[in-house]
Amino acid sequence: MTQPIYNYDHLSDTLYVSYAPGENATGIELNDHILLRINKKQKRAVGLTFLGYSFLAQKTEIGWRSFPLTHLSELSGDLRETVVDILQRPPVSDILYLSSYTPSASETVPITLLRPIEITAA
Repeated sequence: MTQPIYNYDHLSDTLYVSYAPGENATGIELNDHILLRINKKQKRAVGLTFLGYSFLAQKTEIGWRSFPLTHLSELSGDLRETVVDILQRPPVSDILYLSSYTPSASETVPITLLRPIEITAA
């Protein structure tokens, strides 16, 4: 597997991560700030987009921020299963750590933690 390509747009505070540059992909919104691009037939990641990256990667006084994957519940069962599988495997799992928050015994909310990526000036 080739190394991911990182492209940060300072003006829009958007980080683009590409695993397969130029490949057609289906975009899956994980929440309002994270977009996963996948090859549905091969069930693999093509890239990630982080909107408002500096906020997503910001450390708080008690640790790194976690974010609910609010749009996963909107996916069909098969697509949701595929997306969760992709999220749990490299290369995506090298950047996004998948976990869950359990507010009650009957409710589980999928969440993610973004591993901050050092961005160098171009």
